[in-house]
Amino acid sequence: MNPSVAIVILNWNGKAYLNQFLPGILSSEYDNLQIIVGDNASTDDSVEFLEQNFPTVKIIKNDQNYGFAGGYNKVLERVEADYFILLNSDVEVTPNWIKPVISLMESDAQIAAAQPKIKWQLNKNQFEYAGAAGGYLDIYSFPFCRGRLFNVYEHDNGQYNEQKEVFWASGAAFFIKSKYWKETGGLDADLFAHMEEIDLCWRLKNLGYKIMYCADAEVYHVGGGTLQTENPFKTYLNFRNNLIIMQKNLPAGDAVFRITIRMFIDFIAWWHFLLTGKPKFTMAVTKGHWHFLKSLSKTNKKRKVVQKTYSEHTGVYHNSIVWAFFIKKIRYFSRLT
Repeated sequence: MNPSVAIVILNWNGKAYLNQFLPGILSSEYDNLQIIVGDNASTDDSVEFLEQNFPTVKIIKNDQNYGFAGGYNKVLERVEADYFILLNSDVEVTPNWIKPVISLMESDAQIAAAQPKIKWQLNKNQFEYAGAAGGYLDIYSFPFCRGRLFNVYEHDNGQYNEQKEVFWASGAAFFIKSKYWKETGGLDADLFAHMEEIDLCWRLKNLGYKIMYCADAEVYHVGGGTLQTENPFKTYLNFRNNLIIMQKNLPAGDAVFRITIRMFIDFIAWWHFLLTGKPKFTMAVTKGHWHFLKSLSKTNKKRKVVQKTYSEHTGVYHNSIVWAFFIKKIRYFSRLT
């Protein structure tokens, strides 16, 4: 029998996406599967809609909105399976999207987490922002993906059709062995949303585990389904959380060095927002930095015994992606050197 798999969709006022994509998920070709919707205290009629239209789907209710990270932690405390799949509600799946990833992960005990190929639901030949063909970090911990550099999205011409170890797997369709989820304590609820999967993958890599990209399975992500891209709160979370995960996961001296440079790069973004007439985004960067500094002591207590240097990790681009993209005008992952 195949390993047991639990697909867990965290929902918050996502009735429309559940109606659109849940039928396809229910048709997934895998014989040891349970499908669960964890509801993060929705204020629409999502739960009633599920009960009436999808009676085979298990519903786990949270008593309040704990965000992406805390919400999943609360729900997965009540789920038993060999593998968890954290799946965004705005993801369209293909029939055979589970087995190739599980087969890859079963092939190596050191593989802790993985993702399928993630493309855009509105243009299915184009890679999507939140994952594409696997996640990387640059030398200053700026995240990007194979197949997507900033706002440039590659078309899928088979250029990323090989299985590959990466730095992080996307939270849009995140596969993880449940024993490693439990070993690490799951997601960091203080991050609320955004980059929590990068933090988890980084912690797993510091423990010596692998994060993989599976090219033999693909899904299609709408993107921005819960929090739109042009949103100051998302900007705040990204700037704050990126600094927090650097402090948590880099060796101490390395963290001080890279965070200092990263905050200078962020200051350039601060000026860009200001000069382009986006004061709310300027304030979001300021707020993100301020809250990072306020949480230094709390974050320091989360540091584990082992923090590996960048040179020990797979999935790191040992230059600045900001410099490569904006100064050298590199637009495709394959041209990074």
